[in-house]
Amino acid sequence: MYQITMMDLVNLRQRLAAHGQEHLLQFWDVLTEANKRTLYNDLNELDYDEVCGFYKRTVVSLNEEQTKLDERMQPIPAEMHGSVTRTPLEKITDYEEAGLREVSAGHVGVLLLAGGQGTRLGVDYPKGMYDVKLPSAKTLYQLQAERILRLQHLAKEKHGKCGNIPWYIMTSEHTKEPTMDFFARNHYFGLEKENLVVFEQGMLPCFTFDGKIILESPYKVARAPDGNGGLYRALREKNVLEDMERRGIKYVHVYCVDNILVKMADPIFIGYCLSKGANCGAKVVEKAFPTEAVGVVCKVDGIYQVVEYSEITLKTAQKRNPDGRLTFSAGNICNHYFTTDFLKKVVYDYEASMHHHVAKKKIVMVNSDGKSIKPEKPNGIKMEKFVFDVFQFSNTLAVWEVIREDEFAPLKNGDGAEKDTPTTCRHALFSLHHRYLLNAGGTLIDEEGEPLPLIPRPEDRPVSVVSSPAAAPKCPTTENANTEYNNNDAQKEMRWDECPVVVEIFAPRVICWRRTGRPGSKQEVHLSLTPE
Repeated sequence: MYQITMMDLVNLRQRLAAHGQEHLLQFWDVLTEANKRTLYNDLNELDYDEVCGFYKRTVVSLNEEQTKLDERMQPIPAEMHGSVTRTPLEKITDYEEAGLREVSAGHVGVLLLAGGQGTRLGVDYPKGMYDVKLPSAKTLYQLQAERILRLQHLAKEKHGKCGNIPWYIMTSEHTKEPTMDFFARNHYFGLEKENLVVFEQGMLPCFTFDGKIILESPYKVARAPDGNGGLYRALREKNVLEDMERRGIKYVHVYCVDNILVKMADPIFIGYCLSKGANCGAKVVEKAFPTEAVGVVCKVDGIYQVVEYSEITLKTAQKRNPDGRLTFSAGNICNHYFTTDFLKKVVYDYEASMHHHVAKKKIVMVNSDGKSIKPEKPNGIKMEKFVFDVFQFSNTLAVWEVIREDEFAPLKNGDGAEKDTPTTCRHALFSLHHRYLLNAGGTLIDEEGEPLPLIPRPEDRPVSVVSSPAAAPKCPTTENANTEYNNNDAQKEMRWDECPVVVEIFAPRVICWRRTGRPGSKQEVHLSLTPE
């Protein structure tokens, strides 16, 4: 075991002093030999020129007056903003065929951003391992793995060759080992082990507001993941780009773990981006209403970026085109397409120049007595980059708008929250699979052979969701003609998905039933398929 020499300690003190971080050794004399080695290794591996430089550049932007971007914004050019609802079916079929051809040729990979734990869901394991209580009990990881398998099969059926889709999963230090163990225990859900590549994103020290690196214990630096935009540095440092090149991957689908409806390596999206000659693509949903708290993909001073809802005024958020659609409607859902050539340029030419964003947080820190405490209010900053920060480096970004109900239902909060809960995700999947059945010629009937109504009758609803006069949508009047309403309360009162037909499709069967209006009860539903 290496023994720390006096010269080692002198050299470390000099490095710390050069950057105003001498306080990191304040407990040295009272530490055990084992804890001294832990702290020394922790401090010695830091590049203080780099991390302190990150802090200085980041706080400069923090201290600058945050001006609104309204006058500098332009919508995505129409020729680069496609939509599944406004594109002829023949063209969509062409996109899909082109995408499947690339999958069959082995040119497509998927990359999952899975650094987050399920803290807000009340669990301490990776969010991808979460079960939203589907009848099949499938986790997010399993749903996504099986979609990859199915896509490989479809591509082979269409083009006669089975191309493997490698699945790259970026984790954090907290989620890497549990994720790898979970896949191993479940035999990789039918995927080939060598096609699952798990790697870890970087960590950065946390700083106080006055630029001091925070100790979370007397012998450990407080660190945090460097954001999902840390992907680009990790691609280089973990040799992931080299692996993509070795496999012949040309196109990469990047997405976040928490969307239960995500279409893995969606061939239509890939085909659309190919048709536009795009090196970068963003799948989006139309904003539900002007003030929805979601970033929008647009141009600022002619450069592509995502503008957060807090960076524009209400007037701009409400701006509409002649057809009545919102001018800035492209809601970002962290679902992207990149060519590997573009990723190479980002990683080797642009990544170092990308600025970090500031997140003010309550960070566990050690007090003067050497005790770790959690503050009641934010006491420092975490620095992070965002995956979409690279849009600025593309001149050919393509935007593909999809139907929210078909492709976006994120899992962010525990049940009891207003939105993005296990229940809303579960119901979104039931609804999607219900529509799949109907589109395939299926009819859902009750035990007496009567078709279930597509629009539920009031007597079918639980009492709590029967509409009432108080829930009637607001209508513009002469007094409020210029006011936008989203009728959230009315929609919440009328929601049928609080009592859904439960439909989940998974081999070799389909599960169908529905809850009745009586608490704890359910009614059997039968499936009738009409031959085409």
